Amino acid sequence: MFSLFKKDPTKKLRVKYNATLERAMQAQRNGDMHSYAFITSEAEALWKEIERIESETK
Repeated sequence: MFSLFKKDPTKKLRVKYNATLERAMQAQRNGDMHSYAFITSEAEALWKEIERIESETK
């Protein structure tokens, strides 16, 4: 009944994930493949955390 008022626990993580992907894309466009790989691995870690939280809440 009160699930309407619950906050999404992954909302902030999704915003951070999208921003990280944007940074990775900019690094790739600039030709900095080392930074691109590092930032992409950060984004993958964030995505795993989002999936973990979502699987716990279901």
